[in-house]
Amino acid sequence: MTKANPTNERIKRAYFIYLREARRSSEASIDKVAKAISRFEASTGRKGFERFHREQAVAFKRGLNEQLAVRTGERLSRATVNTELAALRAFFLWLADQPGFKRKIAYSDADYFNLPEKDVRIAKAVRMKSVPTLEQVAHVVSVMPASTDIELRNRALIAFTALTGTRDGALISLRLKHVDLVEGVVHQDAREVNTKFSKSFATWFFPVDEMHLRIVTEWVAHLRSMHWGADDPLFPATAMGLGETGGFVAAGLKRAFWSDAEPIRCIFRQAFESAGLPYFNPHTFRDMLAQFGERVCTTPEEFKAWSQNVGHERVLTTFTSYGAVAPRRQAELIRGLSAQNRTTAPLSADQERLLAQIKAMIQTRPGDAGRDEAA
Repeated sequence: MTKANPTNERIKRAYFIYLREARRSSEASIDKVAKAISRFEASTGRKGFERFHREQAVAFKRGLNEQLAVRTGERLSRATVNTELAALRAFFLWLADQPGFKRKIAYSDADYFNLPEKDVRIAKAVRMKSVPTLEQVAHVVSVMPASTDIELRNRALIAFTALTGTRDGALISLRLKHVDLVEGVVHQDAREVNTKFSKSFATWFFPVDEMHLRIVTEWVAHLRSMHWGADDPLFPATAMGLGETGGFVAAGLKRAFWSDAEPIRCIFRQAFESAGLPYFNPHTFRDMLAQFGERVCTTPEEFKAWSQNVGHERVLTTFTSYGAVAPRRQAELIRGLSAQNRTTAPLSADQERLLAQIKAMIQTRPGDAGRDEAA
């Protein structure tokens, strides 16, 4: 294995500090950039960045096209390739302005990390996501076992996600005090809850199956019966102990937060598979609720409130990132617009206002759509 280049390591450290302190990038984003730069270094044999030549970028792109993903064993997707090349382009643009590199790297050299326009369109294409229905989620929750503390937690976890659309990163950091059952609201306080972009907002329970609210209410009461305090986790981690055979087994709950959201995704996967349904990850519940909102909201004010309830600052984000119409529903709507079914009645005042608001959002600053809340 080629040894790390000390000069490269120093300049990379400076760049990561720049991303963190000046660009306000998250650690997760910086890790992805570091991975892309490291992959490029490996392709050049760890040559110093000051020896960069545009042919290195061309060769690296060619190599990415042939590289296989570790997890799937298939070629890297156009989206992955485009993301890595964009990270490298940004890095070399920054590098071209640093002392010791200005005369060796031109700004235009960074453009050699660009993909062809066709590949960029493929990488950025919006694809229809598979989203659960409210009925499917209700079925999953209704057949989940609920005899142990762990089973009660798992069932309440899925019911709570259906009730609030909370992201999995926030789910693992919620405290008991953040849930107000009297008002029917969850306070996602960014000082304590791991919300996206560290935004604080309130989420009132969505009007879904009443079973979900009953299960969550019973779960909170169960925690309090175990003398759970306000600052204890709403969904605590699993305690591990030694089994009869000497191996580690689940041994109830512990007053600690999960370190990451992977256990939550495992709970969702097992619950859906046990119910005989395909797996839907926690984030698809947000898509489900957005599509539900499109059907039940009748005024611009109602849909704005619905959008804010999932933490979106812009209504258009909910429309574009989460509100895609499912194929079956799309067919129903199109068929319903046939000539024999179409009415010539004028739009209502509420419909006129909603249409005007949607047109205004599309015409003003279209580049902002989804920027604050990418899926």
